[in-house]
Amino acid sequence: MFAGSIQKNAVAGALCALGLWLAAAPAAAEGPAAGQKLDAAARGAVLDALATQIAANYVFPEQTGKTIAAVKAKAARGGYDQATTSEAFAAILTEDLRQLARDKHFGVEFDPEFRSEGGPAAAPSAAQLAEERKDAAGRAWGIARVERLAGNVGYLDLRGFPSAYLVGTAYQSALSLLAGTDALILDLRRNGGGDPAGVSLLLSHFFAEGDERHLNDIYNRPTNTTRAYWTHGVAGPRYTRPVYVLTSAQTFSGGEECAYDLQTQKRAILVGETTGGGANPVDAFGLPHGFVAIVPTGRAINPVTGTNWEHVGVKPDVAVPADKALETAWRAALDKLLKESTDPEIKEGLQRTLARLDKGEAELPAYRPARR
Repeated sequence: MFAGSIQKNAVAGALCALGLWLAAAPAAAEGPAAGQKLDAAARGAVLDALATQIAANYVFPEQTGKTIAAVKAKAARGGYDQATTSEAFAAILTEDLRQLARDKHFGVEFDPEFRSEGGPAAAPSAAQLAEERKDAAGRAWGIARVERLAGNVGYLDLRGFPSAYLVGTAYQSALSLLAGTDALILDLRRNGGGDPAGVSLLLSHFFAEGDERHLNDIYNRPTNTTRAYWTHGVAGPRYTRPVYVLTSAQTFSGGEECAYDLQTQKRAILVGETTGGGANPVDAFGLPHGFVAIVPTGRAINPVTGTNWEHVGVKPDVAVPADKALETAWRAALDKLLKESTDPEIKEGLQRTLARLDKGEAELPAYRPARR
């Protein structure tokens, strides 16, 4: 699944937040079914294992002691005594970890079917790949809408980034439909993240052939390695005309990376709201009684800024409420095209579209914030 949750049997870890493969961990012990009661002994076992995984794997080891101590102190005060079901316990632990560590990628989930197989670099099994492919296909490869707006402005609504090896053909198809447009609006307002390699694959289409860009690095604590992400040769269209990116407070993780990379490479104008502020990719670790810890094990390092968008979010170039971002970007694209055009017929058409926008008569793809 896309950022914010895990897949059964550790399938498609790349679709977790910023998309690293799920880390190796022993198979989670069989636990209570959903909705069943959780006693104090079970909660204690989960907390002990959670502390171990955080201490060993959280990307900022200097912060682990304080976070673990605060959770244990709350438990000693009876702060978790009312969390008597698996779902309630997972929810309150998630909220506590995110607040204590100030890291929105932290989480605890209840998933008795979770299994993690092999080592950190282990290849997924055929069954895992099949499930990942099925899930990504069911989400239309993250592509919610492809449209040509009036004024010959392209519109691409992208909700997530599946694994790069899956999504190449879909990106080629979408951008082929938009290749003849004079400007493009990339809507990331409901994009929750995904595979960082999928991000770099998409962005490879937005630079001319031979124009290679170093987009991002990701440091991983468990392996003590850093992986660099560059644009690379892609089949299909290269879109080199103006690009506008729409953002919201719900744009998160890999969605933020996409916006941040385009902004730092000076390849797009960002329009909308400051994004959610989650830059630390995660791994999943099995805990007792059917629980799973989602632990940020890495951090993004932008080669231009030397930092990332953790806590602060990605700030737009043009700040407007999310529900006004599309109209604002569309108007900016039309204004730019009108100033640059020398064709009287094209200029007349652009002026008509701008007039319809002024009167509120232009048809805009609907935007509704994602349910929380």
